[in-house]
Order: sequence, then structure tokens, then C-alpha cells
Amino acid sequence: MECSWRNTSTMGLHQIVDHPAVAVFREPRSGRPTPTLGPRVEAEAKRTARVLAGVATHARPVERTAVLRQATAVTGELVSALSALAPAVAGEGVPAESISQSYFRVREVELSDQQAAVHGALVIHRGLEDLCDAPLSGADLALEVAGMRQAVLDLTGAAPNAGSDLVPPVALPEPGAGPPLERVWSARWLIGHQVHVLFNICAAVAVADATRQMRHGDRDAALLRLADATVYVRGFPAAMTHASTIPSDYYMTAVRHTMAPPSVDVPLSGRQHRGYKLFRAAMKDLLAVVPDSYQHLAARAPELAEARGALLEADLVDSERHVTLAYSMVHLRRSIAQRPEGPDNAVAELRLMRHRRAAQYASLIRFGDHYIADAVAGLRHA
Repeated sequence: MECSWRNTSTMGLHQIVDHPAVAVFREPRSGRPTPTLGPRVEAEAKRTARVLAGVATHARPVERTAVLRQATAVTGELVSALSALAPAVAGEGVPAESISQSYFRVREVELSDQQAAVHGALVIHRGLEDLCDAPLSGADLALEVAGMRQAVLDLTGAAPNAGSDLVPPVALPEPGAGPPLERVWSARWLIGHQVHVLFNICAAVAVADATRQMRHGDRDAALLRLADATVYVRGFPAAMTHASTIPSDYYMTAVRHTMAPPSVDVPLSGRQHRGYKLFRAAMKDLLAVVPDSYQHLAARAPELAEARGALLEADLVDSERHVTLAYSMVHLRRSIAQRPEGPDNAVAELRLMRHRRAAQYASLIRFGDHYIADAVAGLRHA
């Protein structure tokens, strides 16, 4: 895994203030050896993974907050163990390569396995800290925490294991403590996006690993990495929903205009996120290696058909949820990055993206959307 992240001191960004995180990563490459970071890191990573696996995502609010604060504390111990090996890279000192990197505070540098692990753990720690108060649904919380747990295992090389773990109780803040809600909402917008980028990069690596292993004939290893990738992709919409657990009115008045001129030189959009483009490229490569229809693949390799299908279903659901999330935030307004000749609003454009993906995947998954596939094929023929 060649991605890393850094939480930094409070800095302003455009008209959004108090954002404490800079995420730093380098282009992922598959086939890297498993990180070996020492017994203390391994122990803390396994402990963190166990605690994350046990988060009571559907508990009552007070109990859920308590267990999330415990998970935050345990992840902090993992950060300390990793930082003891070497200090984190100063992400704020790395120049941004794009407007999107500048806005979302993402940077790219060359990093060791230890640096990749410490920065990834820092993003997870910051994400968990915000989730203590974010009004995320239990279902989305389960998916996001599962992605965080998988990232801990992948970044540290720790092997998952069962068993219980005692975690010291964490004192909850008094009601009303903490910064003003507007500052929390502004920070959450970036924190959730950076967790999303972490999942993008980790998913790209997992898919690339699976593709390489299939090329080499190691189907069992490929199945494991496809399952890992599916955990991350299921976490994509959960992380985006996390970022969007702010009032839509606040988003429209305080956040949206900071992503369009004159606040930035060009309007920001998901197409500019390099991590997501790396994931899409990895998916394209995967389907070039395993292009068979679901029925044909299931006949000769049923486990592979199911594993590939689960990943593609998760990818399609991510696209579908992007439509509904955009509707909840901007209703029927146009996208800030929309082309003049495009559909009438952001939701319509995202829906077209969903339909294209559904058509592409229709024959590759067990319950494909053949109505859309037939319609798209008819339009192309015409």
C-alpha cells in the first residue's frame, strides 16, 4: 500500500476555517510485500481492528458515542506506536498539484510503508473523532467503520484475529462542549472526503492486486483481495454521506460557493479526484482480465463470479446513492461543474452516469439491469 495521510494544525481554507487535516498519498502499486512494522505496531493494529469490528453501530446515541470514543482512543494508540518509529511527513509543506488537492487538502509524495501506515491511521483517527458526533445512520456507520478496519489491516500488514479486548473507558464531554456547530460542519465536509479518498486508494490497490494475482493464476489470493476491495467500495457512499451530514442550507450558503469561481479558478467535481480515477482505472483493468458474463464465469468459476459480482454491485450502488445524496443536498439545481450542453441538473447528470454503469455491468452481475442495458444498446444502434 502506497498511500498516506497527515493531520496537521488548524489552518484556514478559502472561507471555510479550522480544518486540521492534510492527506498525503502516492500513486498505489500492487504487489508490494506485506509491511513489517514491529511487534508493538502489530499488537496495536490488531487491537484497533478488534475494537472497530465490535463498534455497536446501532446502539442508542449515548452508548454509540461512548464506543466510538473508545475506538478513537485505541486508534490514537496505534498512531502513537507508528509515530514512535518515525515522525509523520509535514503534509502542509508539500505543494498541491491541483485545485482539487488544494481545496480538499490532499498531497502526493513518496512514502515508506511506515509513513503510509501512520498517515492512514491519522485519517482514520480524525474520521472516528468526527463520527462520535456526526448523525450518520447505523447502516452507513457500519460500512464506514468496516472500511476503516480493512485499511488498518492493509496499511500495517496485521492479520485479523478473533477475540475480545479490554479498552479503558473514555470520559464523554459535557453537553454543549466543543466548537460551534458551523466549524464542526465545515471540518466534517473535508474529513469525510479524505476518508473517501483513503478508501479510493486502498480499493484501487486491492483491485490491482486481485487482477495481478488472476493473471498469475493465483485465484484464491485474488478472491481475498476482491473481498477486501468490496469492503472499501461499500464504504464509498458511507464516507460521502459522512461528509454530507451537515444541513443542506448550510452547505448551500457556506460551502458550495467555495468550490466554484471566484473562490477557485475552476469548479470542483468528482472527476478531478485522482484517487477515484486510479480506482476506475483499476476496475477497467480487472474487467479486461475477467470480461466473461456472469453466467459463463459462474459455470467455470462460481466463487470468482460471486466475488466479482459483489464488487460490481457495490460499485453500482455507490453510483445510485450518489444520485440520492446530491438530491438531498442541492435538490434540482445544476451542478457547479456542469457543461452547458449537459442535462438540466446535477441529479440528472448523475443518473445518466448510473445508467451507463448499469448497462456496462448488466451481463456481469447476477441481477443486472437489462432494461437499461437494452435501452442503451438501442440508442447506440440508432
